[in-house]
Amino acid sequence: MPKPPPLPGRRWHLPSALAAELDPDHATRNGRPRRTARDWAVDFALFLIAVGVGLLGAEETTKDPNIPYGLEVADQWIGALACAAVWLRRRWPVGLAVAMVPVAFVSNSAGGAGLVALFTLAVHRPFKYVAWTAGASAALSAVFFWLRPDSEVPYLVAVALAVLLTAALVGWGMFVRSKRQLMVSLRDRWRRAETEAALRAEQAQRLAREAIAREMHDVLAHRLTLLSVHAGALEIRPDAPRAEVARAAGVIRESAHEALQDLREIIGVLRASDGGDESGRPQPTLAALDGLVSESREAGTKVTLDNRVSDVSAAPASVGRTAYRIVQECLTNARKHAPGAEVAVAVSGAPGDGLTVTVGNPAPPGDVPHVPGSGQGLIGLTERAMLAGGRLDHGPDGNGGFRVRAWLPWG
Repeated sequence: MPKPPPLPGRRWHLPSALAAELDPDHATRNGRPRRTARDWAVDFALFLIAVGVGLLGAEETTKDPNIPYGLEVADQWIGALACAAVWLRRRWPVGLAVAMVPVAFVSNSAGGAGLVALFTLAVHRPFKYVAWTAGASAALSAVFFWLRPDSEVPYLVAVALAVLLTAALVGWGMFVRSKRQLMVSLRDRWRRAETEAALRAEQAQRLAREAIAREMHDVLAHRLTLLSVHAGALEIRPDAPRAEVARAAGVIRESAHEALQDLREIIGVLRASDGGDESGRPQPTLAALDGLVSESREAGTKVTLDNRVSDVSAAPASVGRTAYRIVQECLTNARKHAPGAEVAVAVSGAPGDGLTVTVGNPAPPGDVPHVPGSGQGLIGLTERAMLAGGRLDHGPDGNGGFRVRAWLPWG
């Protein structure tokens, strides 16, 4: 597989072989061009064509009794040098074609080299260069046959054949150029599509990783916070009553078990070939809020729930899951940053009006121990609400407390 090209916005470079074929100067900017075996074969074939046509021209010159012997020898020497110059056609196509116009005019033996040079110019350069050179060659052919008339072919027929041959060479050369440009364009598009596909795959993987990271944070942070809070309570109060110690240990055990179950669920999603959930555990919905609040109460958090949703079972699964995660993260943050404060959870909404979730707590009643946190939870909640088509606002309530308010669409 070829190496992908640079990203969009940077200059695209054509493959070296095709770039050198369309633009010989491209390959000579940093050194002499390196010809492939195909290039050598094409150059040798065109050289043989130039020599063959030149020999026919030399034979016609020999048969003409009006041409002195010295001019015949000079004509043949000029034709030989012109055929040798064909090997320079890739490096200087314009200069060679322009030089061959007067050379072919004075030498019959250089006619083949002139045809090859014109064809090369049509292949490697735009039409504006070809038009001037081909026009000059066609005009000089009329003068050539006027000065050296053919005894077997009428003047007008000879001129018409020369012009037709020139037009055919130009057309053939332009066809080859267009075909090569099409190949370059198709290859460039293929390489660009390959790069864009790789970028899309990378972006999809990044979005999937972000979604997995957000899900892991929302799911595990709640369980691990319970573990941290109750383990810290046992550490601070080793002389607590036996019943309270047993209750805290039970909460720790239950939270650890649920954390492991949630972790297995996420790993099952990662391992699923179709991106589904192999664990078989249902995702939380709006109806699971009562269980979440009860769990928080059992863990020692004071929580009140005001659920005014007209029909909980009618709420879309994605909206209910997003609302559940918002409440879960808010309860986790309240437990960490406002221990002992009563958390008020209010949920209201109906189809067509949207779902509104409000979670707030007053200032904590006592000192708050330092709990490490990065604020990624609230950032993740904001992103989750935006992905669901809603919005989320959070901040102090003005009385020392904190409030989170989210609105989610419910069509």
